[in-house]
Amino acid sequence: MISWAVGLVHTLSQLSFTMNLPFCGPNEVDSFFCDLPRVTKLACLDSYIIEILIVVNSGILSLSTFSLLVSSYIIILVTVWFKSSAAMAKAFSTLAAHITVVMLFFGPCIFIYMWPFTTYPVDKVLAIFYTIFTPILNPIIYTLRNRDMKAAMRKIMTNYLRPKKISEMPLVVRNSLY
Repeated sequence: MISWAVGLVHTLSQLSFTMNLPFCGPNEVDSFFCDLPRVTKLACLDSYIIEILIVVNSGILSLSTFSLLVSSYIIILVTVWFKSSAAMAKAFSTLAAHITVVMLFFGPCIFIYMWPFTTYPVDKVLAIFYTIFTPILNPIIYTLRNRDMKAAMRKIMTNYLRPKKISEMPLVVRNSLY
């Protein structure tokens, strides 16, 4: 419920920033999507105050969410540390995937929103990274963590990718080797 409230306040504040900007001249954003720091560059006024508000709103929100997530992961690892080594291994295996996705999402997000005053060429790559690549990782990670998928991958690795003796190969493959 708190995350919904924070999201609503964040969205409404960004909407109010955008709706109050006077636009004139070019209407093309030099990015893949209309992100607030890029849209403010199209305004016909000095957007310094708006950019400060973007840093306060989006940058601090991204940084604080990232800090809360990392601290919760640390608390979980410290709590499990005193349990059995099997519990620690399972917790670390689960958290490693989560921490990787959190770092891949929030790293570029914090970089873009903490410094909205300047535009870097790498901003487009980072925008693709945190809008397309990171959401694709979630189903991949959970698919690879599935027990049936692990068994299928193990079967593929042992049957098809392991080098075999020539005598164990099918006759068609053996004949193509000579």
